[in-house]
Amino acid sequence: MKKLFAFLAVFGMLSMGASSIYAQEEDQSVAEETTTEQVTEQETATQEEMVEEDAAAMENEEPKGIHKQIKAKFIEGGAMFMSFVLLALVFGLAICIERIIYLNLASTNTKKLLQKIEEALNEGGVEAAKEVCRNTRGPVASIFYQGLDRFDEGIEVVEKSVVSYGSVQMGLLEKGLTWISLFIAIAPMLGFMGTVIGMIDAFDSIQAMGDVSATAVAGGIKVALITTVSGLIVAIILQVFYNYLVSKIDGIVNTMEDASISLMDILVKYNMKK
Repeated sequence: MKKLFAFLAVFGMLSMGASSIYAQEEDQSVAEETTTEQVTEQETATQEEMVEEDAAAMENEEPKGIHKQIKAKFIEGGAMFMSFVLLALVFGLAICIERIIYLNLASTNTKKLLQKIEEALNEGGVEAAKEVCRNTRGPVASIFYQGLDRFDEGIEVVEKSVVSYGSVQMGLLEKGLTWISLFIAIAPMLGFMGTVIGMIDAFDSIQAMGDVSATAVAGGIKVALITTVSGLIVAIILQVFYNYLVSKIDGIVNTMEDASISLMDILVKYNMKK
């Protein structure tokens, strides 16, 4: 009986120990699972916060305007050569704007002017016609005034005076075009010079490194391309204005020649009536 009680006691103790060990293992596994779930949740939350922050940053980030992009390219292209190209554009546009204003003011309704001169000749003579020319702006009125001022010297003298003063007015109309053509020619040259210098810098980097590296030569080539493009853009802009001015001058000159012929016909008729 004592042996039986001892055996039962030992078996009970072993059973209790095993159950406690099994319970501890279960608690430990549950704790590990809980910790893993917490870490996973924290990582997920962190990733979600990072995504939200990136989205907010993209929403808050303002897109670059055209002027900012141009400014960035200007700095990348090199301040020295890009400054010369910019000066060519500024001075060229200033002359173009001044010429456009001058030519628009020089435009005259020649048909209306000739009608007024003919009426003035019939009503008040040459002096009245000269007064009409004084009160009218433009090269056509100035040419008419010079011709009428020499009416007493004969029709041939009037014709020579009109032709001579017409050449003077044509020179005034073409004033400044040579400077515009100079800026059109010099802007690409400055860009090409920047290209050559940029390529020289690229080859200097290759020589210093002793090996061809895309990173080493990319900066010099980029400067070269930016200066070239800038010079070509300036030349294109000024060329458009130049062609417009030339066409405008041609139109005014043709109008002057046609009006001068009409004036001579009016003066011949008036002289015959006298």
